[in-house]
Amino acid sequence: MSARDEIVAIVDEANNVTGSAPRWWMRALALVHRATYIVVTDPAGLLYVQKRTATKDVYPGWWDPCTGGVVLAGECYEESAVRELEEEMGIVNTPLRFLFDFYFAEGRVWGRAFHAVYDGPLRLQVEEVEYVERMAVDEILQSGDPVTPDGLEVVRRWSGLTKAQ
Repeated sequence: MSARDEIVAIVDEANNVTGSAPRWWMRALALVHRATYIVVTDPAGLLYVQKRTATKDVYPGWWDPCTGGVVLAGECYEESAVRELEEEMGIVNTPLRFLFDFYFAEGRVWGRAFHAVYDGPLRLQVEEVEYVERMAVDEILQSGDPVTPDGLEVVRRWSGLTKAQ
């Protein structure tokens, strides 16, 4: 099944599941849905930042400081995060720490953010990820290149959390 035909969870403005739809239909009608966001850092705190492929349905060719994606029908956030981390980066058996839930109005998406620390080989999903660079938080926050706005929101909130701890 192609990504555009995946059946995704549809939610209301309060994040209650109301049904499901193919991804292309959700995009065409701008339906509220769920997504996961995983901030992946190495032990030194550098972010694994993905260069999205030009064929992505949203923000093609942009930098993305988070791994993750749309929650499929029947999945919980945690299942989606584990699946997306393995699909996009080839990262398995790595603990995820819950960070926060948020609503991103521009994308009409309820997100759940997680953090993972990883230092090992990557196996990138060629359909979605061109390549990955490690960057400091300030590098991505001050980048002049296009960066996914929802990913930036997660990194801004996460970096604020990490400074307060």
